[in-house]
Amino acid sequence: MEQNIPLQVNESVKINHEALLHIFHHCADIVFRPLKLSDHSEILLVYIQELTDSGKLEQIISACMISRDSDRLTQYTTAFQLSEIVANVLKGCTAIFLDGNPFAYLADLNAFNQRAISEPSNEASIRGPREGFTESIKTNISMIRRKISNPKLKFEMHQAGELTNTDFVVAYIEGKVKPELLQEVRRRLDAFRTNQLLDSGYIEEFIEDKTFSLFPQIQNTERPDTVSASLLAGRVAIIVDGSPNALLLPMTFWSGFQAAEDHYERFLYVSAVRLIRFLLAIMSCLLPSVYVALTTFHPQMIPLALMLSISVSREGIPFPTVIETLLMELMFEGLREAGLRLPKAIGSAVSIVGALVIGEAAVQAGFISAPIVMIVAGTGIASFAFPSYSLALPFRLLRFPLLILGGFLGLYGVAIGVIFVIIHLVSLKSFGVPYLTPAAPIGQRFWRDTLIRMNKRYVSTQRKQ
Repeated sequence: MEQNIPLQVNESVKINHEALLHIFHHCADIVFRPLKLSDHSEILLVYIQELTDSGKLEQIISACMISRDSDRLTQYTTAFQLSEIVANVLKGCTAIFLDGNPFAYLADLNAFNQRAISEPSNEASIRGPREGFTESIKTNISMIRRKISNPKLKFEMHQAGELTNTDFVVAYIEGKVKPELLQEVRRRLDAFRTNQLLDSGYIEEFIEDKTFSLFPQIQNTERPDTVSASLLAGRVAIIVDGSPNALLLPMTFWSGFQAAEDHYERFLYVSAVRLIRFLLAIMSCLLPSVYVALTTFHPQMIPLALMLSISVSREGIPFPTVIETLLMELMFEGLREAGLRLPKAIGSAVSIVGALVIGEAAVQAGFISAPIVMIVAGTGIASFAFPSYSLALPFRLLRFPLLILGGFLGLYGVAIGVIFVIIHLVSLKSFGVPYLTPAAPIGQRFWRDTLIRMNKRYVSTQRKQ
């Protein structure tokens, strides 16, 4: 604030009115409503029309007009600093100034429109709750509190963004979370400095261990049941006001292969599906590069009948195998992005029809061979099997450097690329936890809830012993 603006509330409503007019200069959404009582004293209400419940506001005005000392006002909090009043008005509170009082009443009369609770579209569940987070931090906190009705569940309120003044909470269960993990989270958040905080992604990029790693080190989710289960497992959650995506930390590599309904279905089915997901993940990353390496440098490793069929289909193709595979992969990724950005009603149709039409036309024109279309289509289908979109992205990106290595060095190049990826994963940590835990270093929980899920009755018995 400037020097000619008072820092504290004045007993004169007129002086406070002038100070706030200067602070909210050119703020057309701020409403100043002065009122005069029968004893000629003044009352000033300051609020944002679109964020205020008009019915409750009129009740307060009626109470003030009847008696300035009405008990109706004493139930609200008081503020002596103008900076505190300004911050609360911008959050949707109504400030009430009375002549002769060196403070203002702050009434929380929020009534802004928000999205209704619905099933998250990016994390649909076959079995389990159908509710997802909204953009309201209060609603999101209430959904978690309803699932964990225990005083050990803590929500620490913070604020960040010098311009946005966005609220966010750090959630954890006392006694479940490790003190050193909680201390490290607080340390990184205390060092978090930014002018704007509009989504949880701002925090994620700042507090993660290695910014330039392709692999996500912090899990994000829109599901309250996933957050609740993670809190019960000793993890920490960060919920940002205005964002439906909560952050869960630390994150391991295996977390990205676990879907929301894995703990609701029977363990035999879930274990089989998890193994399929892992195999499809490997397929989505390595299938094009292995195909190019085998057909270009190691044809003797392919059965003779299959190799003859591939050779016949490649007659007249003007590009090397690595080039046509790269072109098809880029085209497929382009169609995928186009389908995401277009309206939902036509996005999926454009993706499917576009892939069929372009693939068939390219084969008929002799630009690419038919096996490449099958390889790229199979790779694309495999990439959709990831429950976590964030973990699917690095596999999609790694496909291209591995494809180039396979096209120039054969299987040796693919092996070199895979070794570098494994070395990176082994060295990666998320808030002090090795990224491949409990597989590397190997732990007794490796077979309990990673690639497969053990029977809950068996796990419970083992814990009691």
